[in-house]
Amino acid sequence: MITRFNGGAGQVALNGALALDPSCYERAVITGGVGIDSAAAAGADGPGAEVRYGEDAVAHAAAGDFTPRAHAAGMEIVQVRPLVPQISPRDDRAALRTLTRVLAEGRYDVVHTHSAKGGVIGRIAAARAGVPRIVHTWHGFPFNEFQSWPRRAAYIRLERIAARRTDAFLAIGSETVTTALRLGLATPERIRLSWPAVDVDAYAAAPGSRAQARRRLDLPLGVKVVGSIGRLTYQKGPEIFARALARLPEDVFGLWAGGGAMAGELESLTEKLGIADRMRWLGHRDDVAEVMPAFDVMAMASRWEGLPCVLVEAIGAGIPLVATAVPSNQDLVLAGETGLLVPPQDPAGLAAAIAHLLDHPAEAARMAGRARERVGDWFSPEYLGAVLDETYRGSSRRP
Repeated sequence: MITRFNGGAGQVALNGALALDPSCYERAVITGGVGIDSAAAAGADGPGAEVRYGEDAVAHAAAGDFTPRAHAAGMEIVQVRPLVPQISPRDDRAALRTLTRVLAEGRYDVVHTHSAKGGVIGRIAAARAGVPRIVHTWHGFPFNEFQSWPRRAAYIRLERIAARRTDAFLAIGSETVTTALRLGLATPERIRLSWPAVDVDAYAAAPGSRAQARRRLDLPLGVKVVGSIGRLTYQKGPEIFARALARLPEDVFGLWAGGGAMAGELESLTEKLGIADRMRWLGHRDDVAEVMPAFDVMAMASRWEGLPCVLVEAIGAGIPLVATAVPSNQDLVLAGETGLLVPPQDPAGLAAAIAHLLDHPAEAARMAGRARERVGDWFSPEYLGAVLDETYRGSSRRP
């Protein structure tokens, strides 16, 4: 169960489900109502009006949603209209009622929740529906240092409520484990360190892929390229990325793949900074594996993270990394060994780190090679599939 079946969390959920043995598991994806016509749903008859199934759910999925791939792989798809990303007391109460009914009717042996909001509402609904085993993946936490203390405290209280209804946790990144234990969210035997599942080999750069990617994007010959991938949201810091690019020489181009609510604001900022001719906001892309080889450096400007899949993808493509020193980037980006770490919200520091890697290609290549060695098999979908099977059949129990 996940509120929005896209992005890094959606990719982890999809890859894990795909890695489960279909002869042992019947798999279902329950996702939120992004893309459902609320007025039409409200006018439909009967208690099922708020829920779509199968091909109907796929047809109403949002752009970039993974439900078509999950459905093609033989998974049941359930789309719940009131399970929306934003906080909405009315929708949230309706989502809890609807999910409780859907889970009771589904008679699931295991419910595995992802994302903050879907995780809280989903686990409470699963407990009410009498689901025997409830598992949750922390991809990071919704509370962070950039929030007011009352808001942060409220999120922690909600997580404590949901944690009491959880048999086992998978925590993406070591810092997530540390935070959970320090806050007393779960007992040690219920937490297992996990990693984002990425088909690293799919991102391995073939000979000539760099030139092909640059032709695909119509980039000028001879320029240096720093790129990033992520939603255009405050969390990801795209405006910090743009301000860092403005500090770099004229022959350095910036690329950002991903759409979001800040798109218009960022176009205006780009014009104001005078970098409109060398900063390209590419929007949502389904061809990231083909675009990424165009990058000379991958730069992540996030204010907070879990452990982003795109870092693993960049490592697979052999691209040197710059990332902010936030949990849990340091699991992959070891300072000076597998990449460079910079403070969050520091365009000057980000620009300096990018410039260093661009100016010292041999050192950058060394770091990229060591990063690939560090990834190993731990980040493969097959490894995650084994972890999920062991967790679903585990013995840990909620209080």
